[in-house]
Amino acid sequence: MAARLSSPAETPYTSPERNFRRRVTWVVWCAGVAVLLATNLLHRHDEPSGPSPTSRAAAAPAPSHPAAPSHPATSSASPSNDRPAGKHLPRSAPTRLLIPKISVDAPFTDLAIDDTGKLQPPPAGDTNLVGWYAKGVSPGETGAAIIAGHVDTTTSAAVFAGLGDLEKGDKFSVERSDGRTASFVVDSAETFAKDDFPDNRVYADTPDAEVRLITCAGTYDRTVRDYTDNLVVFAHLV
Repeated sequence: MAARLSSPAETPYTSPERNFRRRVTWVVWCAGVAVLLATNLLHRHDEPSGPSPTSRAAAAPAPSHPAAPSHPATSSASPSNDRPAGKHLPRSAPTRLLIPKISVDAPFTDLAIDDTGKLQPPPAGDTNLVGWYAKGVSPGETGAAIIAGHVDTTTSAAVFAGLGDLEKGDKFSVERSDGRTASFVVDSAETFAKDDFPDNRVYADTPDAEVRLITCAGTYDRTVRDYTDNLVVFAHLV
């Protein structure tokens, strides 16, 4: 089963600016959104050990959160044990995400896997908050760091409302608890169908320090109470 982000059980907020700004539907992520992470990130030799993700559970009628893949992601881009790491910073927790182009200036919260193997989302009540998978790669560290944030709640737009506007070459930064700032450049912003989500490409280990900004996208299907797609912004450390 492909990794994907979950979506709301309620009808999402729709701002009047959306149809003016684009002809396609806004990417939307609600209070039930969360991020999957390939288990190879849990077993990196330089990461603290974390709970072993379980296999996916069946979707519940209420808002659900994604389960971690049941098998480690692999990729031809994954470094071998004797391959030197690329440009990177030492491990340090992120404290703030800054994306000037879309006016994001948001603090971080830790995201953790629960005992069912699902990654818990950031609190839905704070529309200016992003989360990172704290037992995975930190932003700036070698590998693919995972950052998630709400775009909409049922009442208002939220921190990632403009994430779909990011393009190749756009820059953003992550302030870290060690006092350093990790600066990133966007490589691409791509939308994937949830039933055909490229786990390996998104979550596989990388020889350089990279970031994935992830949210939901596509149209909201009120019948299944789910969004059709996921938006992923790929970026690398500079």
